[in-house]
Formats: sequence, structure tokens, C-alpha cells
Amino acid sequence: MKEKQTYKKLKEYGDDMSYENESSITNDDRGNLDLTFLIDSHKREIWEYKQRESQWVLDKNQLDGHKKIVEELSDKLIELTKKQLETNQKLLDAQQLNKEHQTLNGKLRVRLTEVEDDNKKLAYQIEDMIKNK
Repeated sequence: MKEKQTYKKLKEYGDDMSYENESSITNDDRGNLDLTFLIDSHKREIWEYKQRESQWVLDKNQLDGHKKIVEELSDKLIELTKKQLETNQKLLDAQQLNKEHQTLNGKLRVRLTEVEDDNKKLAYQIEDMIKNK
């Protein structure tokens, strides 16, 4: 087995392998009154407000769009309701006219039957007069 080799000088090893130079400080030790801390804090707040504002604008645009759709559909519904009422009125008028025509047609049929009967009677009378002459 090989023995572990210990380097006593930096030249013998070449590079620092302790990774001490690669670590970063994660805690923010700046105080609350530090100007750069306050600037960073305000930048974060401004960014959050801009995000909220953009979401608000998006919501408002969607709301306005939905409102316009509802208004258009309401107008269309009112228009269709008026047309339906007009159509119903026309149907009622047509039904009333149909009843009047049926009544008149019935009276005309009765009168026609009477005229046909009278015509037959007259034809028989004329026939009898011709035979008697």
C-alpha cells in the first residue's frame, strides 16, 4: 500500500484544494439602516408592487372583456325576446284569423247547401212545368 503523502509547501502541491476561496457568505450582515440594504429592500418592494399592478391590469382587462360580453349578450337577449313577443302576437293574430275563416267557411257551406237544395227544388219545379205544359 502507498503511504499518504503530505505536502509541506504550496509549490509541491500546486493548487489549494480546501475550497475555502469558493465559499460565499449567505447571511446579510448589513444593518437595517445601511443605505445599500435600504435600496435593495425598496427595489424588491417596487418590483412586488409592479407585479401586483400588472396582475391588477390583467384582471381589469379580463373584467372589462367579460363585462362587454355580458352587455352584448344582454342586448341580444332583449332583442330576441322582443322578436319572440312579436312572433307570438303574429301567431295569435293568425290563429284568430283562422278561426274567423273557419266560421265564415262553415256559414258559406251551410248557405251553399241551402242554395243547392233550392236549385234542385227549382229544377224539379221547372221539370214539372215542362211536363205539364
